[in-house]
Amino acid sequence: MANIYTLRAFFCGQWSSSARLEGKTVIITGANTGIGKETARDLAKRGARIILACRDVVKAETAVKEITEESGNQNVVVRKLDLSDTKSIKEFAEEINKEESQVNILINNAGIMMCPYSKTVDGFEMQFGVNHLGHFLLTFLLLDLIKRSAPARIINVSSMAHSWGSIQLDDINSEKNYHSRRAYGQSKLANILSTRSLAKRLKGTGVNVYVIHPGVVRTELKRHMNIPLLVMWKIVRPFTKTIVQGAQTSIYCAVEPALETESGEYYSNCSPASCSRAARDDDMAEKLWELSCQMLGIIWE
Repeated sequence: MANIYTLRAFFCGQWSSSARLEGKTVIITGANTGIGKETARDLAKRGARIILACRDVVKAETAVKEITEESGNQNVVVRKLDLSDTKSIKEFAEEINKEESQVNILINNAGIMMCPYSKTVDGFEMQFGVNHLGHFLLTFLLLDLIKRSAPARIINVSSMAHSWGSIQLDDINSEKNYHSRRAYGQSKLANILSTRSLAKRLKGTGVNVYVIHPGVVRTELKRHMNIPLLVMWKIVRPFTKTIVQGAQTSIYCAVEPALETESGEYYSNCSPASCSRAARDDDMAEKLWELSCQMLGIIWE
């Protein structure tokens, strides 16, 4: 058993910081479970105001109670956000822009993985719609407030699974051909490409953007895996990350002072990491940006 923990530590890396976040406001999507909840717990302990942006408000309220009791931080709240519905995203953003004087850190953490084919309220393929377009719109709607809060940070949670897919500009909603794993890969690739494009647009504003791979983490995301993948999961599970370990790179990008001069890069195990060639395609990044704006009916100046 000791050897398993040693191997896990080797693969997962170690990092710690005493950085404090008093006076800062943090929004974390999907923070009622998994690495989002653990990220919220850690940042609450650092003294930040934490806003859990969640679809399941009841589950989120339970998470708030737990985080508050453990951290001693009473400034942890829930706001309803359904990333599969642009109306919900707009209502959430309107509430935040009205009620909050600042947003210093936005962590676009929520996601779904390899689900059966379905569409969002607005007709987008579910994985692309939630994992990419939902967060793209949310960031757009909060960006003026985030800029006014600078120095500020935006963290997008992607995955090494970005290498499983490619951006299908002529079938972005997978209507002609749907494969759950490739569609998930497309959505995670979109996270990296949009981070690169956003970093360029935010240069000189004091808002930095990071995209991360949390690692292979034991979370609820695996619930849609097919039998062969579940068998593989059981084999590799001893070497996967705990939820606490999986949250570390999100926390690192949120608080590490050394990243103040960095933006647009991809991180894993609390350090810069390599991504696929497709994820470094700036021409495709711009095409995706334009298509995303068109699909959402927004003009991003």
